[in-house]
Amino acid sequence: MSELATLARPYAAAIFKRAKETQSATSWSKSLAFMSSVLKNPDISVVVDNPKVDKQRLSALMLDICQGHVNEENENFLKLLVHNNRLRLVPTIAKLFEAFKADDEGYMEVEVMSAYPLSKEAKQEFAATLEKNLGKKIHMNVAVDKSLIGGVLVRAGDKVIDGSIKGRLQHMQKALK
Repeated sequence: MSELATLARPYAAAIFKRAKETQSATSWSKSLAFMSSVLKNPDISVVVDNPKVDKQRLSALMLDICQGHVNEENENFLKLLVHNNRLRLVPTIAKLFEAFKADDEGYMEVEVMSAYPLSKEAKQEFAATLEKNLGKKIHMNVAVDKSLIGGVLVRAGDKVIDGSIKGRLQHMQKALK
């Protein structure tokens, strides 16, 4: 993943810079999300990963699929990625772009894994605590993961806060070895 992020970061940074110049960050977000979903399709993955598929044909296929969901600038970006054999980076570029956008707008995307569903009040309290600790407004995505046994696992950018029982047990196991 870190190698993909290293390759994707310059593209995401350039797109974000351009989006700021043209005030089109929302449009880029939607286009990148659509392109990412297209590339996650197994049928498309087979074509993208096939070295026998000509770059022009691949470019034409992607532009045809994305027609109506991307603008001219997005099309040029797609062509550039195909030309540089970097089409596989789109999901990572999209994720990095969203992180740049969130940082610029003063909020942070936070993923919270909980062993049990959180009540509305618990989510609000937890969000307030995270905002205080992280120093930013947050957009919290909560999911349930029974394997945590109890507690929560929080991913905020490159920070990970493991308050789960599973994490504590793993930590004790390492300490005992």
